[in-house]
Amino acid sequence: MLSPDADSPITTISEQVCNKKSKTESCWTIMLQVFPTYIIAGLGMVAAGLVLSQVQFWPVFTEVGVIIMVPALLGLKGNLEMTLASRLSTACNLGKLDCKKNAASMILGNLILVQCQGIVVGFLASLVGMAMGWLPEGKFDIDHALLLCASAVVTASIASFALGVVMIGVILLAKRFKCNPDNVATPIAASLGDVTTLGLLAWISDVLYNHMLEQKQTALIVIVAYFLVLPLLFYLSYKNEHTCLVLCTGWTPVLSAMLISSGGGIILDKAVEHFKGIAVFSPVMNGAGGNLVAIQASRMTTYLNKATNSLFGIFPPEEDAVCILPCSALCGGYSSCGGLNNIQNASVARVLLLLLIPGHVIFIIAICFLENLGTPTPLFFVFYLLAALCQVAVLLYLCQILVYWMWSKGTDPDNAAIPYLTAIGDLLGTAFLALSFMVLSYSQDNFLEGMESDVSFENVTVLLQSDAF
Repeated sequence: MLSPDADSPITTISEQVCNKKSKTESCWTIMLQVFPTYIIAGLGMVAAGLVLSQVQFWPVFTEVGVIIMVPALLGLKGNLEMTLASRLSTACNLGKLDCKKNAASMILGNLILVQCQGIVVGFLASLVGMAMGWLPEGKFDIDHALLLCASAVVTASIASFALGVVMIGVILLAKRFKCNPDNVATPIAASLGDVTTLGLLAWISDVLYNHMLEQKQTALIVIVAYFLVLPLLFYLSYKNEHTCLVLCTGWTPVLSAMLISSGGGIILDKAVEHFKGIAVFSPVMNGAGGNLVAIQASRMTTYLNKATNSLFGIFPPEEDAVCILPCSALCGGYSSCGGLNNIQNASVARVLLLLLIPGHVIFIIAICFLENLGTPTPLFFVFYLLAALCQVAVLLYLCQILVYWMWSKGTDPDNAAIPYLTAIGDLLGTAFLALSFMVLSYSQDNFLEGMESDVSFENVTVLLQSDAF
């Protein structure tokens, strides 16, 4: 029996563990490390936006409605590739890839796992997209449905495998050259994920569309072939000790994120009808916000692991509150707002918000230069940056709550938080961007009107060319 004056064993362990202070990084150090990778990832999304601005006028996008699946499939980067990079980077830092046999088993198991997840998520993304896009209008076309399902499944499968191989190569090279894979793998996944997925989706759907016009059943054959192979992939992944747990428990965040991203697809599909130029900015807006909040989620999880020796449910002193006010999440450390709590996470959040502005300015200039859209007006910059700031501020606040809630429930945020946050980023980014375009339209912004007229002329040109053939 313990006397009333004796310290509780749990309290004593918690205090002993949490009293160890981890070395904190200065704001300048964080800024210098994050900004280059943020720009690299953002430029990859600029390329994705340029691809989307070209393919949105293809018949398969305008007639079949492939564009409604774009946010959900681009979200695979956060659902699969970025979590794969996080898992393997952690394994590398823990020395689990030092043994060749163990490394081969882990790498092969994870490649099979992302194939299982990619096929299932791609198929469900097409079903959700059709339900959201077709049910309100009361229409259904079996040929279009097969095309959408086949396009989504093949795109998700090939993109997951190709990007997974790239991630493994990057992590092994980083290990060889004594670099921390956490600093290089995730940004590369972000920079390559969008443009690769979007390019594959456009190409595959266009090929299947042409086959559909020729009365070929290619889409049906592809779907049947994939679902015949899927049980074997599930069996191999289940038998692998490194992926069995994720296969059995990791579906909730992936599928929930897919549903959330599909909501962004509905908004994008409606917005493109009124603002053709929104397609080129949407991947950048969504992806940049998702990247910043993924960095914050990863850093917060690392902070909790270091501060508590990876004891789930245990928090550092005075940081055991799961639900806090927005001012504490973003302004912690100032006595007038947030007090002295949450200093570590709030300071990083402020740095990320500051990096957002010059990053998006660079992305806007790059898009306008590459697309010959002219010079953006100050009003366009103001409303675009305001939309981006609102998106990231909300995401950083949700990140604070979600990571700490998962930690309190014994769930590793590294595996579950990023899919939710990147999906919410897609939804919020598309919504805020569409709202800013509406305000600019009502304000009769010269840059927006000029961009829409240029895009409309290009649309007519593409349609005339397709009619000629």
